[in-house]
Amino acid sequence: MPTVLITGCSSGIGRALADAFRDAGHEVWATARKPDDVDALLAAGFAARQLDVNDGEALTRLADELEDRHGGLDILINNAGYGAMGPLLDGGVEAMRQQFETNVFALVGVTRALFPLLRRSRGLVVNIGSVSGVLVTPFAGAYCASKAAVHGLTDALRLELAPFGIRVMEVQPGAIASQFASNAQQQAEQVLASDSPWWPLREQVQARARASQDRPTSAAVFAQRLLAATRKSPVPALVRIGNGSTALPLMARVLPQRLLDWVLRKRFGLLRPL
Repeated sequence: MPTVLITGCSSGIGRALADAFRDAGHEVWATARKPDDVDALLAAGFAARQLDVNDGEALTRLADELEDRHGGLDILINNAGYGAMGPLLDGGVEAMRQQFETNVFALVGVTRALFPLLRRSRGLVVNIGSVSGVLVTPFAGAYCASKAAVHGLTDALRLELAPFGIRVMEVQPGAIASQFASNAQQQAEQVLASDSPWWPLREQVQARARASQDRPTSAAVFAQRLLAATRKSPVPALVRIGNGSTALPLMARVLPQRLLDWVLRKRFGLLRPL
């Protein structure tokens, strides 16, 4: 039975992936940060473990347990992450640091900890990126930058892990039905204060936080399509799934930069002086 480890399985994409891979005959190790979410995963029959992806000692313990149980790992899905929303200068360096800790640095940390197991199984690493790493929007600068970094790191890992027989795939979701938008809205509310220069645009900031739920593809459909992609030979380097996952990167590639800027400024109320 193939073994897959998925991070960030409390809800949304992560939980849908856990369900899809289990139903397809994989043994799923599903991780989550909060104990209540781990309990729910255990009750659903997964090999659930509590994991903060930024905790190096916890990663070592998890790798050791996988080593003892299976001796290898067939698939690693780096899904854990969140969206830091709000004006880039309002959040500042600290907000960016937190965003990169979870979305970027932890991806490398998790993969590094599990590399020996992946090497033994000649496994597959799947990194969940975003179309936001391709089409950068206002009021999501830290998030967009983190997903652009995921894209660059995935390209590097794909090349560097190839001699070990480890394949690497990036997935760039578009709009997927999940808790991402509500979590992003809460985060934006914490960042955007009444003394912010961008306070008059608070509705537009909230609109950006909600953008991931614009006619979203269901998480279950997303999971089935990703599962199918992992079974292709050769495994594709890049997969785009969900509403907007093709159109938005096309806009970024085709439109002249000045026109694209105008479209985005108009969309988010940035044409008039503040």
